[in-house]
Amino acid sequence: MTNETEHSAVQRRNPLALPGNKEPSSSTSIAPERWLLRKVHEAVGEPPLRLRLWDGCTVGPESSDMMIELRDRGALYRLLRHPNLAFGDLHSSGRLRIHGELTRVIHVLIDSMNAQAHGTSPAWTGWFKRGRKLRVRKGANLTAARGNIHHHYDLGNDFYRLWLDRAAMQYTCAYFESPDYTLEQAQLAKLEHVCRKLRLQPGQTVIDAGCGWGGLARYMAKQYGVRVRAFNISHEQVAYAREAAREEGLEDRVEFIEEDFRNISGSCDRFVSVGMLEHVGPANYKALAGVVSRCLHADGLGLIHTIGRNRPAPLDAWIEKRIFPGGYVPSAGELMRLFEYTPFSVLDVENLRLHYAQTLDHWLERFRAHREEVARDYDEPFVRAWELYLAGSSATFRSGGLQLFQVVFAHPRNNQVPRVRKDLYHAPAAPSETP
Repeated sequence: MTNETEHSAVQRRNPLALPGNKEPSSSTSIAPERWLLRKVHEAVGEPPLRLRLWDGCTVGPESSDMMIELRDRGALYRLLRHPNLAFGDLHSSGRLRIHGELTRVIHVLIDSMNAQAHGTSPAWTGWFKRGRKLRVRKGANLTAARGNIHHHYDLGNDFYRLWLDRAAMQYTCAYFESPDYTLEQAQLAKLEHVCRKLRLQPGQTVIDAGCGWGGLARYMAKQYGVRVRAFNISHEQVAYAREAAREEGLEDRVEFIEEDFRNISGSCDRFVSVGMLEHVGPANYKALAGVVSRCLHADGLGLIHTIGRNRPAPLDAWIEKRIFPGGYVPSAGELMRLFEYTPFSVLDVENLRLHYAQTLDHWLERFRAHREEVARDYDEPFVRAWELYLAGSSATFRSGGLQLFQVVFAHPRNNQVPRVRKDLYHAPAAPSETP
């Protein structure tokens, strides 16, 4: 096989592969570059970590065991031109190296930048926010939505099986009632927590919008005796979910439909969506609201589980371009506007931010345990990109840059709504033993 053919094979396997990302030759840094390095350190709030150039020139506290190293001259100038996008790309290619525990380094960097943003800083430091101008999201149409989902979720079930929980293949926030739960316990606890909030009863009908690998749908059918119609546009996930339902003997109670949320039909006693809203976009909230209003019975309950943030902001440029194309994380206010398109009343909002940080820590640990296998199936830049994505997400949840909202809602004239929450906590949600 020629080198050109080998490169093409990597490009097919790895959607993050960047052509022409070779490391340029380096030489001794010049005075303006050393000055720029100091200015970069100031721009990010002078965090307690070091920045180092390719020739060993360093700024920051020498006592710190954390360091970000730019390994060539081109990396410095690329970072200066497009800081948000370049940081992730340079790390993926190995031209930017992070020394120290990855999650901790990013957490320190984020905290320092947040402090800088809320303090008094020179106007020129705004350069670091280039590429983060807030844009009004149109929201993806059907064709674009399928492409976005394919980019991320159709990497292959075998890939996600390596590091997600073995109990239900959940790629959403777990629920750590106890900090020492295993990932399997915490994910099953999340499923139970959602079911309790929905007050499921045997014989009810449920619509699950954006069902992932079908773990919640199968859990609801098996544990609560409900009938579920679950919708998803990821072909890989739907194929997995259908096979799992066959193996568990649930085909008569769970139907998995490969279809976009806009084409959901039928009626239901309960409507649930876990981890889909991030892919919908605010411009499509009215369409989603119309679907829920049309489907949910007058005495029904609904729940939406989504990543959120405290105020409107764009998705990180690198995450949007390389990991989650078309993604948008709503602020609390934007999320509430979803319900303003409907007659619904919001009954309860819970924030599980720190639960998601711990979930990501578990995922990162398992991902690293299979690092060599992932690198063999994709390539080394793909591995570094996903490590950065998982570690950076954990750090962002811990720093308060991301939230995790669970919202329970009902029709405004439904007086059969829960008045207290005692029944959610009558017993631990997690099973004492897990598969």
